[in-house]
Amino acid sequence: QVQLVESGGGLVQPGGSLRLSCAASGSIFTPYTMGWYRQAPGKQRELVASITAGAIINYVDSVKGRFTISRDNAKNTVYLQMNSLKPEDTAVYYCNYARSTNNYWGQGTQVTVSS
Repeated sequence: QVQLVESGGGLVQPGGSLRLSCAASGSIFTPYTMGWYRQAPGKQRELVASITAGAIINYVDSVKGRFTISRDNAKNTVYLQMNSLKPEDTAVYYCNYARSTNNYWGQGTQVTVSS
């Protein structure tokens, strides 16, 4: 089992920034991919960004140039730096750990972008 603990969500004005963190613990085996997903009310969960063990990064088009994903392998932690936030970024953000057929999810952290 892998446990994921997220932090860093909150309320921010349009144009503002937030940094999400997700720390993994438990039965962690390398290599693994970590990612951030989000789900807005009435919408399907979507991939926001992912980073592989080899630091191959993928972003959804809507966040390119605004969000940056990074990882600290020594701490088994992934980060999501979110800049120039827009109201449409409002959602619950979930951390994901993926290795082979195993997928684990964090509990989610709310990000609200509103004036």
